[in-house]
Amino acid sequence: QVQLVESGGGLVQAGGSLRLSCAASGRTFSRYAMGWFRQPPGKEREFVAGISWSGGTTYYADSVKGRFTISRDNAKNTGYLQMNSLEPEDTAVYYCAAANTVRPVTILRADYEYDYWGQGTQVTVSS
Repeated sequence: QVQLVESGGGLVQAGGSLRLSCAASGRTFSRYAMGWFRQPPGKEREFVAGISWSGGTTYYADSVKGRFTISRDNAKNTGYLQMNSLEPEDTAVYYCAAANTVRPVTILRADYEYDYWGQGTQVTVSS
């Protein structure tokens, strides 16, 4: 079992920045691929970014590419999502997720591929 707890959400003006954290406990986080998803109001959950357990491979949704950066610190059992140039369309509940993968370079983009989820953190971007 892996427990995930997100933090760092809040209210920010358009153009601002936030850094989300995902603290993991339980099994060895360093062998789990990690992803960030979000669910805007009234919409379905969508993929935002993914990172392999080695940290060497990342992938982003087109809507956040160039503005968001996913990273991880396996020594601290923590993942991050740095969000810059935030837009009102980024308003959503953000979730981190983890899944055990065999290969260190694997990235997962579908929510059904993930085994563990955090409770979510609200990000609100005002115009």
